[in-house]
Amino acid sequence: MQILKAKISPLPKTMFDPMPEVVVTWEDGSVESLFEFYPDEIQFHPEEFVGLTREEAFQLRHRRDVAWLQS
Repeated sequence: MQILKAKISPLPKTMFDPMPEVVVTWEDGSVESLFEFYPDEIQFHPEEFVGLTREEAFQLRHRRDVAWLQS
C-alpha cells in the first residue's frame, strides 16, 4: 500500500514541546503516525512521502539518519 498524502506536525518552539511527526494517509484512507524525528538533525517535506510504501518511508528516514551521523 502506498502513501496518498503526508503532513508533518509543527516544529517544537521550546525544548519541552513534542518532536515533529510524520503523519500519513494511506490509499485505503487510514491515517497513521509513522515516526517522530529530531528537526535539528534531519528534515523532511510532506511531498517526499507521497507514493512511498511503509518500507520505503522508513528507508528514507534511515538514509537521512545515516547521512547526518556521517556528517
